[in-house]
Amino acid sequence: MIWGRRDSDVRPPSVAGESELLGAVRVAAHEACDGRWEELHRLVEVLLEVDAVGDEVVARSALALVAGRPGLVVRLDGHARPAPYAQYQEPAMRRASKWFSGVSSGPVATALASMHGDGRIRERAVAAMVSRPCSEVMPFLVLRTADWVKPVRDGARAGLAVLLADDPAVCLPAVLPMALRLDARLRAGFAVTQVQAAVLAVTEQVWRGVLGEGGRRERRFVFELVLTQGRLRVPDLVTLAESDPDVRLRARAAEAACREAVWTRRLDVLQRLARSGRPEVRVVALTGLIRAGKDADVVGHLDDDAPLVRAVARDAARRLGVDVRECYRVGVDVGEPAAGAIAGLAETGSAADAPLLQRLLGHERARVRAQAVRGLRLLDAVVPGEMAALVRDPSPAVVQEVTAALRPVAGALPPDLPWELLRDGRAELRRAGYRLLRGRGVDVEVRAALLLAVDANPRLAGRGRADATRIARDVARTTRRWTPRPELQVTGAEHAELVALAARAAAALGAETSQQLSGWLASSRPSE
Repeated sequence: MIWGRRDSDVRPPSVAGESELLGAVRVAAHEACDGRWEELHRLVEVLLEVDAVGDEVVARSALALVAGRPGLVVRLDGHARPAPYAQYQEPAMRRASKWFSGVSSGPVATALASMHGDGRIRERAVAAMVSRPCSEVMPFLVLRTADWVKPVRDGARAGLAVLLADDPAVCLPAVLPMALRLDARLRAGFAVTQVQAAVLAVTEQVWRGVLGEGGRRERRFVFELVLTQGRLRVPDLVTLAESDPDVRLRARAAEAACREAVWTRRLDVLQRLARSGRPEVRVVALTGLIRAGKDADVVGHLDDDAPLVRAVARDAARRLGVDVRECYRVGVDVGEPAAGAIAGLAETGSAADAPLLQRLLGHERARVRAQAVRGLRLLDAVVPGEMAALVRDPSPAVVQEVTAALRPVAGALPPDLPWELLRDGRAELRRAGYRLLRGRGVDVEVRAALLLAVDANPRLAGRGRADATRIARDVARTTRRWTPRPELQVTGAEHAELVALAARAAAALGAETSQQLSGWLASSRPSE
């Protein structure tokens, strides 16, 4: 007998039916993560459909799709159990409470019953989860450890403590995400304390499994605990610093490894991490080399790509009496200058160094051209005509840097250039033209926004729609911003063009924004 039902009452699903059910749960869970009442209600309905099949394997697989998302479990809990003053009761939860019969119920019915508005039903569901534990219901059990009803809370806490002590290898990975998700909630400290104790008590194989395969928040939590206990050796820390996908964990591991290396004079560890491809690791390693008195080794990183690494290297160079600016000038005045050398000259040089960077504007490497443009902008040595010639560069990175350099001097550009760019076939040039038109008056901005609102590029079209909506709300006074109402000063031909553009973009802007713009344009018609 499965879930307290007679075998004749249910029929095992076929492989195709099982796949269809799980697919429906997966879609419903994805939509419910950011959805409203309807999406959460649909998820409960789909879970009840799975429960009605009576196959425990399918039920656990379906529940795992929900339990693996702690945020969704919390939202589902709030949806299934309304506020005490509300008269509404989730209809699907009423059916779930009728199907729930205690320990013999399946995991889906038990999990849904644990979120019921009646504390007695929640208490029975907690007892069922503790008596018949599985990893898929563990997040729901953790949720009840912070329940406001004392019998429910005490039962969940006692069960969680026993389960973590009896089988931490199975329970810890299932419990940890939800416990950390509830960390800031009232009465949630018990679960966090229990997982802390479990991490400290489990074998090395278990906590290394969580550290290697858990989510970002769980891995950080386990890392800090085992690091405090001294369970991570220097080779472990070096491996994490070099290859871990989490930037914060890489930095913490590098910091711990370098601190130990400085204390034990392990210069080989510091030098190895100083060659890392991760800038947050290199900067910590170079700081360690400085503390070890190896300033000469740090100076070699003056032309590093990372700004913070260059700053550390310049600090070491000054202590050794090295002329940093001259080093950058020499590094730039070569056939293949490093991008870090160009950036370093812009950070330490002056307008007198602009000719060195201007010679690089025609370099064959796009990265060098982009850094040269950025350097001239930082040195305040931008020549509008010279930069305008680069705005159609084949590299999007160069176009982006040129646009940033031209924005402060956009008034010195040919008036038709931004409009030509806005109608270009390349998306990066249309973006550049739009940015160069910003701040030129409401008549120019609304025209550019209406042109961009129907762009083929979704991101550019979204930007145009957002700006057109902002202008429409400003002119319609639908916001509380204390700003003067925009005044449209255009000729008759320009006004007719704006009306035509607004009509063309009406479908993209929506009825409300389109109506606001049309009313504004009608009231701003120039006199003949």
